[in-house]
Amino acid sequence: MSKTLLLIGATSDIGHATAGAYTAQGWSVLLTARNPEGAERNRADLAARSGGAVSLHALDVTDTDGFEGFISGLPALPDTVVCVVGEMGEQERAQNDMAHASMVMRTNFEGPALLLGLLAEKFEARGSGAIVGVSSVAGDRGRGSNYVYGAAKAGLTAFLSGLRNRLSQTGVRVVTVKPGFVRTRMTAGMKLPPLLTAEPQEVGEAIFKAAEGSRARDVIYVRPIWRLVMLVIKSIPEPVFKKLRL
Repeated sequence: MSKTLLLIGATSDIGHATAGAYTAQGWSVLLTARNPEGAERNRADLAARSGGAVSLHALDVTDTDGFEGFISGLPALPDTVVCVVGEMGEQERAQNDMAHASMVMRTNFEGPALLLGLLAEKFEARGSGAIVGVSSVAGDRGRGSNYVYGAAKAGLTAFLSGLRNRLSQTGVRVVTVKPGFVRTRMTAGMKLPPLLTAEPQEVGEAIFKAAEGSRARDVIYVRPIWRLVMLVIKSIPEPVFKKLRL
């Protein structure tokens, strides 16, 4: 029998590429989107390319009260869940608009963390499963240009780290993925450094390898050079860092 992936965030380029990496290996896929109609094109494309089972399910990650019902309504408990949802938001707006800041924080941290936590409990009871959360290098150190988004992603990174530590002896794998720059519709028109910029398919394949490969991976930077870049940024003394405009 084929295994099943639950993909949280079906309308994103990274989500579509990740689902494609799994269907290419014969997995069935459960796609979720806040607006299922908007994700139907991705569902149809994946089904046509793979010939496998690809279904679409409504889910709003900020509607935390609906999580229990959503999980119980799935046709089966998935073998793996990958959460790629995210909302960059606007830093300047978030500084003065609490509703906007709350939306960014809830979309990037609160919703994904609570949903993955619920699934973790069910995976632990079963004794198997993989949980993948897509975080960001922006969470490695707060920067003035995007600290609301970065703080939310830092929270998700810490949550996944703690979850991984707690579940380490249970047969449940927890993976944190930090893509760095990715060439998507969201970044269209931006000048991105080629060495630091991944393609969506590259991210999807990296996720599949980290979660399902024979070698356990805990935290991955899709482009390994990001590990060095962020190590340098984190090492800058605070008095110097405060003078930088990053």
